[in-house]
Amino acid sequence: MGVLETLRGNYAKELLDKGIREDMRGMHDFRKIDVKRGVIEHAEGSAQVDIGNTRVLAGIKLMVDEPMPDTPDQGNLVMNAELLPMASADYETGPPSPESIELARVVDRGIRAGPSIDLPSLLIEEGKCWTVFVDVYVLNYAGNLFDASQMAAMAALLDTKIPKYEDGNAIREESSGKLKVDKIVASTTFGKIGSALLLDMNKYEESVAECRLTIATDGSSVRAMQKGLSGSFSVREVDEMAGISLEKYKELKDIIESTGE
Repeated sequence: MGVLETLRGNYAKELLDKGIREDMRGMHDFRKIDVKRGVIEHAEGSAQVDIGNTRVLAGIKLMVDEPMPDTPDQGNLVMNAELLPMASADYETGPPSPESIELARVVDRGIRAGPSIDLPSLLIEEGKCWTVFVDVYVLNYAGNLFDASQMAAMAALLDTKIPKYEDGNAIREESSGKLKVDKIVASTTFGKIGSALLLDMNKYEESVAECRLTIATDGSSVRAMQKGLSGSFSVREVDEMAGISLEKYKELKDIIESTGE
C-alpha cells in the first residue's frame, strides 16, 4: 500500500477515535449498492455488483460432467475468484493468490451452507450431471470484496438458465429452464478498529483493521462465518454482529433479487 493509502488509513483511524467514519456513514451502514444482471452475453448467468467504488463481476457456466464420487446423486458447484491487476496496484498476474483463494472459499461456504443451490436437481442421469462453475472477477478494489463477491455470485445464480441437454451434449442456444435456487444467502462483513465495529469497510479502513468477520445468513439463522486478520472479537461482539447481519438480510436480499433495470 502506498504512502497516500497509509495516510488515509491513519486518518480514518483517528476519526474513528472520535466516533466518525471518514465518509460520514453510520458504523453499520453500507455504501450505495448497485446490481445489474445479465451483463455477459455468452454466460449462462451473470451479474455485476458495485458497493461504493468496489466493482465485482460474476459469471456462471454449466458443463456436462460426472458427479463427485462421494455425491453420486447430485451435481457439482465450483467457485473461483480472480483479483485482476487492473483492480488494484497490489494485485499481480500469475497463480491464484492466498487472498483470491480465501475470497472464493468464503463465498462458496455461504452459498453451500444455505444451501442456496438444489444440487440434486442438477443430476441429469446416472453418471452425468451439471457442474456449475462460478467465476468471480474483481474489477475495482475499494474495500469489502467479500460482500460484493457474495452478492454478485448470488445474483448471477438467480440469473442462470440451464442449457438443453441432448445426446450427451449441452445445447447452449436452447434452455431447459432456470437454475433452481432454494435459498438466497446474504453476507455482511465487519471490521474492528480500536473499539469500533464497522460494517462494509472501505479500503482505507481495511488497511488499519485489526480483525474481520464475514457472516452469511438466510434471514432466520447464521449459515456460515469466516474470521480474518490477526486480532480477536469478544463473544459479545460476535453476538452483536450476528444480530446486525440478520437485521440487514431483507435489505440485502431485495438488492440481490433486483434486476438492475
